Amino acid sequence: MSGYWAMIDLLILYLAQFVVMLRALTRPNRDPAARIAWMLVIFAIPGLGILLYAFLGEVSFGRAAVKRMRTVIAGLPVQPQIVSPVAPRALPGGSRAAFARAAAVNGFSPVSGNRMVLAPDSDAAIDGMVADIDAARETVHVLFYIWLDDTNGGKIMDALARAARRGVTCRAMVDGLGSREILRTGGWQALEAAGVRTCSAFDTRWPTLRMMVGRIDIRNHRKIMVIDGQVAWVGSQNCADAAFLPKAAFGPWVDIMMRVDGPVAWQMQQLFVADWMSHTGEDIAAVLDRPVAAHADGHPAIAFGSGPDLSQNAVPDTIIQVAASALDEIVVTTPYYVPSTPVQDILRSTARRGVKVRLILPAVNDNRFVAAASRSYYAGLLFAGVRIFEHGPGLLHSKTLTVDGRLAMIGSANLDRRSFDLNFENNMLLAGAGPLAAIRARQLSYLGQSREVTLDEVRAWRWTRRLVHNLAATFSPVL
Repeated sequence: MSGYWAMIDLLILYLAQFVVMLRALTRPNRDPAARIAWMLVIFAIPGLGILLYAFLGEVSFGRAAVKRMRTVIAGLPVQPQIVSPVAPRALPGGSRAAFARAAAVNGFSPVSGNRMVLAPDSDAAIDGMVADIDAARETVHVLFYIWLDDTNGGKIMDALARAARRGVTCRAMVDGLGSREILRTGGWQALEAAGVRTCSAFDTRWPTLRMMVGRIDIRNHRKIMVIDGQVAWVGSQNCADAAFLPKAAFGPWVDIMMRVDGPVAWQMQQLFVADWMSHTGEDIAAVLDRPVAAHADGHPAIAFGSGPDLSQNAVPDTIIQVAASALDEIVVTTPYYVPSTPVQDILRSTARRGVKVRLILPAVNDNRFVAAASRSYYAGLLFAGVRIFEHGPGLLHSKTLTVDGRLAMIGSANLDRRSFDLNFENNMLLAGAGPLAAIRARQLSYLGQSREVTLDEVRAWRWTRRLVHNLAATFSPVL
């Protein structure tokens, strides 16, 4: 009799595996590599594979939350009111497709008249943000994935408290996981006591309940600061010291931040408003009615914000279009390189057609799994002619892409599947000789602190090392 029930249990398990496998194979907008990886997990780890798929296999953060966010976004304007608009500058040759793909993400259009200045370093960026907050007259909106209660984090909190006390409406938003420590500190409570309105996205409390309604590891990875709807900061830096004490062994973290003054700041404000209204229910859409000024000496740019269940393939598609426009040179910096197949292929094919492609990655990564997966792609890139450089000391955290000194992308998104599929990200596509020269000069400074990885070196890796790298890459679509 016990054998009979054992057979029934086995049939139920097989049926459950089959049903889950069908879902893994039929879920829309999934990369074929991810389908194969999930099939391996589901059948190679009986029972546990089904649970893993239940928790990690989908990209939705809950049907009700998705519906609420879509409703909020649909009700927001996508074009700013511009005071004294300047004549739109022609986009650089070959870049229209990239701007058009970025425009399709949120319904924005490329806007001219943006002044852009690159901060010299992380501390200077924080000091610049503090100065802008101190000069604010109406609103300050801040969103960071990670906010630490350290020197730089404290500077921003103090500036927000000062602004709130003098009557400026200040809103501060963080990710519930990335900023979980500061949410428990007296500093955050002091910020609220000063009159700053606060919010955490994707709260990590009650994790079991959250797993019942959506994927628990969806994160808001954006870095946005907007002052009076006119000035914004965009880039890779979290609200923290470069030493980044929670992971001090990998410090300093090398970041890049750009100050923008012009209509593109309105677009970043719209991204913040959508996040704030979706998570708090407070209707602040009226701030988008405030006109924004354009500058005659400014440059064209467009912001775009991606997120799971909202904008399929926004980041990789834009990267592909940017890379496809290259004629002479592409320089890419990213801390985490675990690309989709199309992104890997475009870098290889671009190098094969004679474009100088340089990829700068950190020599030491804070995530060993990602580091291993990244290196599994080295051989294919190097064989195609892509030059790979590993940066040190510190952890290169800048996310930049420049093409021919005429087009650039800067923002929060990494070149990995998490940024492509799971995180809420914000990026800016821009043109203009001055801003481009500044970003490219920063990239060249990274190259000056980097060591080139050669194809002969990679071929000489022990088979055990290659095995670890390739296993990590095989399971990266799952994780």
